[in-house]
Amino acid sequence: MKTEKEIEIMAENAAILREILVELALKAIPGTTTAQLDRLAERRIREAGAKSAFKGYTDELHRIPYPATICASLNEEVVHGIPSEERVLQEGDILSIDLGFVRKGYYADAAITVGVGEVSEEAERMMAVAREALKRAVGMATIGRRLSDLSHAISSTVRKAGYYVVKEYTGHGIGRELHEDPRVLNHGSPGRGPKLRAGMVFCIEPMVKGDDLPLRTKDDGWTAVTRTGSLSVHYEEMVAVTPEGPRVLTGWIWEEYCRRKTLSACAAR
Repeated sequence: MKTEKEIEIMAENAAILREILVELALKAIPGTTTAQLDRLAERRIREAGAKSAFKGYTDELHRIPYPATICASLNEEVVHGIPSEERVLQEGDILSIDLGFVRKGYYADAAITVGVGEVSEEAERMMAVAREALKRAVGMATIGRRLSDLSHAISSTVRKAGYYVVKEYTGHGIGRELHEDPRVLNHGSPGRGPKLRAGMVFCIEPMVKGDDLPLRTKDDGWTAVTRTGSLSVHYEEMVAVTPEGPRVLTGWIWEEYCRRKTLSACAAR
């Protein structure tokens, strides 16, 4: 549980994170390398007086320290794609950018998936379904609901659209640590798990793919890909449970990205 003061610090961090993620997403254009995006993220985090949450990270599943500031996952890569000078963005790619940092003793973590130039109708549809699943889950983050109500909102939305959720990775609590309890699954029946209380802060992050097979991890020890090469998308927002309802600390990153992309297009005319 977080105090109001803690949530305000986390909201400040989340706003900074949103700004950086939107900037990265707008620069995800054909010809850019994922390494260029990584260097920009590292610089922006440093300028904010923060420290990367991902660089050097290890856990029980990943014994090799993560080598970069962002996760840049392309097309069939679900999560943990490692930036590289060799990964040049191409027209029609979809790119998931996951970013986290720690500042003033508290973590921020979020992700967005965007199209590089013009993408297929299938990619657009999958991204839209994942965003809708995220919105429905956020709407469930109210006092008195059960944790699995969020999970069910995600899985039912995705399943109805004919896609599948990733089960190997989950959302999570966040605060003094990057990953705190409880885990926020992307699947499950409603009405189970702990009751939600004011002061809880979660990262809700639906990951959607086109097949129902287990993921495969590449030889780099980190990059998780779909088994059949099907597309995958990933969105993540930080959400606090408050007496007034869900508070999206990261402020709906996709909507801000679209607003600025439109303004940029208008300015170029």
